Amino acid sequence: MGVRGDPVRTGLTVIAYITAKVNCQEELRGALLDLVAQTRKENGCINYDLHQSQENKSKFVIYENWNKVADLDAHAKSAHLQAFTKNTAHLLESRAEITKWSTVSELSR
Repeated sequence: MGVRGDPVRTGLTVIAYITAKVNCQEELRGALLDLVAQTRKENGCINYDLHQSQENKSKFVIYENWNKVADLDAHAKSAHLQAFTKNTAHLLESRAEITKWSTVSELSR
């Protein structure tokens, strides 16, 4: 059973904070958009949304929700995420900060 009786949403949220090196924003943005397209096809992916800071174009956030932990674990091991990590390391200012969250309030519709 999901959060507050919702069988689809479990409240498993991941937020990834990513910062591009100077002059690498556009290349990283393109790679991130490719990652988004591939990840959205994965089993258990509810949403996988890329955001870019309006104040600092080097900063990106991916907001993602998953049906269950096993789906997120499969994503972490997916070939496309492994390739993205390997192929974009040189574009990153620092390692991405990945945070996991649980829903506390009822989900909005």
